[in-house]
Amino acid sequence: MSGDILSSLGNRAIARTHDILYGIGYVATVIKETVLFFRKRRGEAGRVLVLQILFTGVEALNVIALLALGIGALIIIQGVSLLPQFGQGDLVYPILIAVITRELGPILTAFIVTARSGTAIATEIGTMVVSHEIEAYMAFGIDPISYLVVPRFLGAIVAVTLLNVYFNIFGLLGSFFVTSLIHPIQFAEYFHNLLLRLKPVDILSSLVKSATFGAVIALVGTYSGFQVERASTEIPQVAIKAVGKGFVYCIVADALLTLVYYL
Repeated sequence: MSGDILSSLGNRAIARTHDILYGIGYVATVIKETVLFFRKRRGEAGRVLVLQILFTGVEALNVIALLALGIGALIIIQGVSLLPQFGQGDLVYPILIAVITRELGPILTAFIVTARSGTAIATEIGTMVVSHEIEAYMAFGIDPISYLVVPRFLGAIVAVTLLNVYFNIFGLLGSFFVTSLIHPIQFAEYFHNLLLRLKPVDILSSLVKSATFGAVIALVGTYSGFQVERASTEIPQVAIKAVGKGFVYCIVADALLTLVYYL
């Protein structure tokens, strides 16, 4: 009995180690092909890249804008209502920058893109596997990583980064106009104090996080899609797992990058 348990644990450990090594190899291959992508004629892959940016970025603008406006307005309303009572009214600006620019902007944008585009990427790749399109590409000498994965990888990085900038614009600037309807604030005073406390490292941190999250979303989505073996019933399961893994990996990456920021 104990031998069976040990054998089962050993097999699980071997399978887990194999998955981890395979995943590391997959990431390394995508990075290598991404470098080569810029050195050769992009052709059809370039068109896929543009479509990926449009799908991931443009179609999420309304949700991002609404979320950014709501969070930005909420922070300002709470800040101008509570902080002056403790003689810390000026803290509303550092809090606004820390929450929107450094933390919530990148991670909330990543969550929205994971739920929309991460699912779509995993489903699309999984469908290609089931319909034998991947085999057809390989039969014609087309590398699926170079042709299918790299454009989605780059597209997700560019789209998430731009969406994060868009989130910040609406969160920091758009929320001012919403809040002015409730708590009038001088326009010049608001932006002067905001720019005074916005440091280049805050912007750099936000951009690095969003680019990292975009890479994570694309890698998880494409990798999950390739995990489909033969049945179309596997596709929804893989898509759901891709969303869950995307959330987890983005949160882990966010924690690590935040730790680096404060070192």
